[in-house]
Amino acid sequence: MTQTPFTLTETTLPALEALLREWGQPAFRARQIHRHIYVKLATSFSEMSDLPLALRQKLEAEVAFSRLKLRETQLAHDGSCKKAAFVLGDGGVIETVLMYYRERSTACISTQAGCAMDCIFCATGKMGFLRNLKQSEMIEQVLWAARETREQAQPLTNLVFMGMGEPFANYEEWWATVERLHDPQGFNFGARRMTVSTAGLVPGIRRLAQETLPVNLSISLHASNDELRSELMPINRRYPIAEVIEAARDYAESTHRRVSFEYVLIKERNDSSQDAETLAILLNKQPFLCHVNLIPWNPIPGTSLKRADRQRVDNFQAILEQRKIACTVRVERGVGIAAACGQLAGKKV
Repeated sequence: MTQTPFTLTETTLPALEALLREWGQPAFRARQIHRHIYVKLATSFSEMSDLPLALRQKLEAEVAFSRLKLRETQLAHDGSCKKAAFVLGDGGVIETVLMYYRERSTACISTQAGCAMDCIFCATGKMGFLRNLKQSEMIEQVLWAARETREQAQPLTNLVFMGMGEPFANYEEWWATVERLHDPQGFNFGARRMTVSTAGLVPGIRRLAQETLPVNLSISLHASNDELRSELMPINRRYPIAEVIEAARDYAESTHRRVSFEYVLIKERNDSSQDAETLAILLNKQPFLCHVNLIPWNPIPGTSLKRADRQRVDNFQAILEQRKIACTVRVERGVGIAAACGQLAGKKV
């Protein structure tokens, strides 16, 4: 597919001002366009009615409005979430999930097409790795979610980079996306309302600790010993649990922000009382500001894994809480449309 040279969402305001000067336009036109994209959430150049017609026509001819093409959306039967499938310029497919709550809404953003982590409980990992997403492709997912929430008269309050892919394996583009979304002259989204999830890439955790914007950190743990975690998550062979916990502790101590550990509960694999006890010992060895988010495993095709029984989930939570570890069970949304944690694979269900 032939692409125009660039899109508005991959162009900074200074770069847009420079372009318009080349076109003989005043700088304030760039600010108008920027506002249409990030504040008014325009979906086409034709909506920018305060621009001269000739300028709109030139933009249409020489600038791509977006890189993503919306293929379809699916709404959960209870209306709690909506999943969107987008076609990339090279034909790949990514998915974005928008979750609705009583007074807030959260968009789950993909950072890669496919994923190289190959976690055995995740549908995205079974796709294999296709490519990293550009910042424009991440930003456009967010803008889609913002338009959707605007239509529902419910603001977009939170962003989680927990969709398809490993954000820290695409760190440069992901962080550029964060900075663009945080820009007060643009989308103006607070960094404290953003959360990034990693499979435990230690260099990324340490790099995030040095960043100036206070983005929240979530780490996929899913086991409390290296043998089991390596079975579930091959990345553990490169960054074993001790290194991940050390990096998480250093992050919490240097940023004074809480680390969230995600723990998918798989029946008779990592959901026993002993697993909970071992996890408690691990996190209490040198206590730091952290929280465990338990996630009953969500079904995906082509695997013999089974979902942990609710009784075992409750027992696991109770043991952690008895050991003074903050712990919650994630509220399930979108399982029926394959929009829940670990289910994203670019397929309609």
